[in-house]
Amino acid sequence: MRKILRISSVLSWINLIIWGLLCAFVLLGALVLGNLAFLIALVFPSAVVLHSYAALQLHKSVRDPAVPLSSQTPTGIRFIGFVALFVGISNLFSGVTIIQNSREIIQQLQSQIPPEMKNFKFKEVHIHTLGIITLLVGLSVVVNANLNFRLLRQYYLSREKKDNP
Repeated sequence: MRKILRISSVLSWINLIIWGLLCAFVLLGALVLGNLAFLIALVFPSAVVLHSYAALQLHKSVRDPAVPLSSQTPTGIRFIGFVALFVGISNLFSGVTIIQNSREIIQQLQSQIPPEMKNFKFKEVHIHTLGIITLLVGLSVVVNANLNFRLLRQYYLSREKKDNP
């Protein structure tokens, strides 16, 4: 269980930082452009941030049983965790699609380049790298959500044993 806790803590911090920065940039972009429609796009990425924060609270309670878990944290881990799991699975599929269709993506990107930058060429290596990064970020979210579901179940089982000796 300690190994799962350590892996989940590392993944929670990674997800919190990556998705937190993504949410901050989208929020700043929405404020700069004055387009509040971007705020709707923050719903799914912010679920990963909220899930990671709730997971860190769970880890604190698992490490130190004297620290109580708030009543809203398990709900956050469960319900927000399913949304985060959906985001992670979507990223996994997006990464695979980017890797499989890299030539078509390059053609679409080349057609969108402004005329003054026509000599700029996208390379397949760049698109593959983007696909691999997307795949790894999605995998990080999926693994973290599953580990936190397992830790929450273990937390409740340990509490139940403590209450009923």
